[in-house]
Amino acid sequence: MEDRVRFALEKLLNIAHDDTGQGRRVANFLLAWWNAEVHGGFDLTDVAKLDRDVAEDMVTVFTFIAREEDLVYPTDYRDEIEKIIGRWRPQTESA
Repeated sequence: MEDRVRFALEKLLNIAHDDTGQGRRVANFLLAWWNAEVHGGFDLTDVAKLDRDVAEDMVTVFTFIAREEDLVYPTDYRDEIEKIIGRWRPQTESA
């Protein structure tokens, strides 16, 4: 993962911890990547409700995912993802 992608992902992870509408939308995006079947998908219309810089970080991460030959997951950030699951999807913490 390139530094610019890692930086965008880390900013998104930080936002996903916030108890705000924007935090919830970012969490939805990240958790859809992590496991959409368990944690739900991401509504693309939510992008319109994000600050521009946050939406651009999502585009950076999405572009990274789309350009990879095989699907990759942010396993280096598993602890952070699990905290986000605990905050936004406590009913699925074991998934």
